[in-house]
Amino acid sequence: MPWMSPAPFLDVDPDAGTIGVRPELLVDTFLQDCDPEVQAQAADHLALQNVQVTVHPVGAAAWQQLPSTYLVCAQDRGTPPRLQREFARRAGSVIELDAGHHPFLSQPAAVRDLLLSL
Repeated sequence: MPWMSPAPFLDVDPDAGTIGVRPELLVDTFLQDCDPEVQAQAADHLALQNVQVTVHPVGAAAWQQLPSTYLVCAQDRGTPPRLQREFARRAGSVIELDAGHHPFLSQPAAVRDLLLSL
């Protein structure tokens, strides 16, 4: 396994080689600022990923050659904002939004405006 202790919201199955979000922790971790309708439908869209995505190095990244903007989600409970700010240091510009992990679901107008301003 690529780590010793996965985040509590993750369900790792080393035998199957998969990783996913625990459905019972989905709303509180990733959707706490979304409308109840979005929260109610979210579990239907969960999918397992191959655990290999967590261990393979990135071979190429567009942000290395193209202008980039990082949207820090200040209320994210899945990826802590302090880590996002660290990741964002590589971006050309950084914008912070008072939102949870999925601002395109909780604040679609703000995300639209951000994209249109780029």
